[in-house]
Amino acid sequence: MNKLFAAFILLVSVCAHAQHPTIGYIERLHPSLDKVLNPAGAIEILDSGYTWVEGPLWLPSQRALLFSDIPSNRVLQWTEAGGSKTYVQPSGYTGSVPRSGEVGSNGLLLLANGQLLLCQHGDRRLAVMDAPLSAPTARFHTLAAAYQGKRFNSPNDAVQTRSGIILFTDPPYGLEGNDKDTAKELPFQGVYQLEQNGKVRLLTDTISRPNGIGLSPDGKTLVVANSDAGKAGWYGYQYDEKNGLQKGRMLLDVTPEVRAMGGGLPDGLKFNRLGYLFATGPGGVWVFDPKLQLVGRIRLPVLAANLALDETEKTLYITATQYVLRLVLR
Repeated sequence: MNKLFAAFILLVSVCAHAQHPTIGYIERLHPSLDKVLNPAGAIEILDSGYTWVEGPLWLPSQRALLFSDIPSNRVLQWTEAGGSKTYVQPSGYTGSVPRSGEVGSNGLLLLANGQLLLCQHGDRRLAVMDAPLSAPTARFHTLAAAYQGKRFNSPNDAVQTRSGIILFTDPPYGLEGNDKDTAKELPFQGVYQLEQNGKVRLLTDTISRPNGIGLSPDGKTLVVANSDAGKAGWYGYQYDEKNGLQKGRMLLDVTPEVRAMGGGLPDGLKFNRLGYLFATGPGGVWVFDPKLQLVGRIRLPVLAANLALDETEKTLYITATQYVLRLVLR
């Protein structure tokens, strides 16, 4: 039996045992991918029928996955037993004047104190839900909404350091007119640090479309996705809480791939505890080893937006255009 046929039989066997319909495949570029992914793993479709879903977050206490349905301005909750249902609505825009654009929440983050943080596009702020996770309500408390007296564009994604500092990105995607919106107050798109005393510190304003953000397990490397079709890729920085960002560089420029595929910009990303980085981009999810070298891809026929790991890091959840997906890891 040749190797190609054997791999095909294994893939069929794995997919046959999947609990849900499957989509896509895994592309192995280096043997080290095997430490985190089974090359014949099944990418399961847990839910579908949306326009653009984002910001998946696993809640261990609820055994549930949350995700943002941006166009409908709500967060949904998915469980194995109950499927998907509305968790909280509105989620990103709480105003009374109707408006268009990406109004809902985007990135979701479970803070160390157990609160749910939402990157609220429509309200242009970082906010926490004023309710326990088990009894959600659409009441929110603002953590940060401005830098030097000027409103944010539309906070997009966030990560928390071990000491409690929140790092977040602020592209213009939640503004009705995007970068040309007359309501835009800041002349740049920033990456920020929200300190425990409530002070907002600008880390960099040099990334044209900062989007997904992730911090390495040791807290010393910050990676930011740039979702600019003209300069698409991932930037890496040395990071510490006192000195901010140092020695920034483009880790991988995927502008040619974006152009060739007609889309699929770098978006959400997550590190696991081993230091592997999962990053959405053209063609699906790009997987990097702890040295930030590309070792494989999770190939998808739709645009991947963001991803989340469960508390065991044995399950990867992916939001991809209309789908919510799941992949069991090693």
